[in-house]
Amino acid sequence: MKIVLAYSGGLDTSVALKWLQDRYSAEVIAFCANIGQFEDMGQIEEKAWKTGASKVYVEDLRHEFILEYAFRALRAHAAYEGKYLLAAPLGRPLIAKRMVEIALAEGADAVAHGATGKGNDQVRFYSSIVALAANLPVIAPVIEWEMRSRADEIAYARQHGIAIPLSDDKLYSIDTNIWGTSIECGPLDDLSLAPAAEVYQITTPPAKAPETSEDVTIGFDEGVPTSLNGRICDPLELVETLNELAGRHGIGRIDILENRLVGIKTRGVYESPAGTVLHMAHRELENLVLDRDTLHFKEMISQKYSELVYYGLWFSRLRRSLDAFIDGDQKRVTGEVSLRLYKGTATVLSRESCLGMYNPSLSTYDAHNTFEQSAGRGFCYIWSMPQRVAALSKSEENVQPGLLASVRLDPETKIDRT
Repeated sequence: MKIVLAYSGGLDTSVALKWLQDRYSAEVIAFCANIGQFEDMGQIEEKAWKTGASKVYVEDLRHEFILEYAFRALRAHAAYEGKYLLAAPLGRPLIAKRMVEIALAEGADAVAHGATGKGNDQVRFYSSIVALAANLPVIAPVIEWEMRSRADEIAYARQHGIAIPLSDDKLYSIDTNIWGTSIECGPLDDLSLAPAAEVYQITTPPAKAPETSEDVTIGFDEGVPTSLNGRICDPLELVETLNELAGRHGIGRIDILENRLVGIKTRGVYESPAGTVLHMAHRELENLVLDRDTLHFKEMISQKYSELVYYGLWFSRLRRSLDAFIDGDQKRVTGEVSLRLYKGTATVLSRESCLGMYNPSLSTYDAHNTFEQSAGRGFCYIWSMPQRVAALSKSEENVQPGLLASVRLDPETKIDRT
């Protein structure tokens, strides 16, 4: 039997690699996707070989992750429950896609992952895999094996000579990629406690951020970030640079009590410096170039899009259909937005676009105003007609028959109320 395992080098997947060999008498191929996590890819590869992998794939997927996943979510304004910018959920379908491709190329009998039974990732991996290869079995060792605690896994690792990552001595569960970090468990499970300083991985505490603000200008082409401070940037370079700039100024932290897919509530602390700044800039540019009805409808699209990502339905027909709508509305989202970064905040300074819908001569109240003021009376009359009719019909109970018939629905009608 041959199994492709999504391998991170952490405790769970390190134990899973050996456990799959023993349980299924299997040849295990380790696959590690580099999507910008902190870990050293060379060390992960070396550890996979030492743990008994028959083959090891280590692939740099950062560019694809940013352009095809993170930036698509950005153009949709996808933020789960209005806050979480979905760094981890966006990475899972990409990992699953590449894992399926490797499994098919290698003639594997199954794929495996290290997600737990009550987390969201088990659903994201499973749903993504079956969407791409419906008949490919999915094994979840952490759910199947007899070990019931972290201590059991550590004991198993020591018994089989598997090196235990130093990170597993920490209090928190930390997941990272180039779009952001996710921190859970440990002291964070106590809702009465504020996150300790050690929780945050890539952002400076706002109180300790530089005393001098820093301005940035982000350019967009059809909704895709393409330049930073006037210089055309590769997507990967742009996000890395913004992570460093915004992170230094303490921007991109949230502490959220979220509703997990499996129905329980969990507390998560997330950091996404670049994502936070890009989302703000992109939204401000949309406010300039899109009409009111499209903007308001987009809010519904954004909520649904974020749910599809969070729920592991990236490869669903609905997500692709929503992308078709977004591709259409983003054709106008070209321009530049400048922001000021300072002690945990990002403030918009300016918005510019050749497709902007803001017309100063209509918006101003000074002498250059070209708006036809007298048209407002007729607009108000027509706009309020449903309310007028409702009010008149309600009053029928309190007036004599025939009285309402004498009242003309005319804006010039004046009624003496004395």
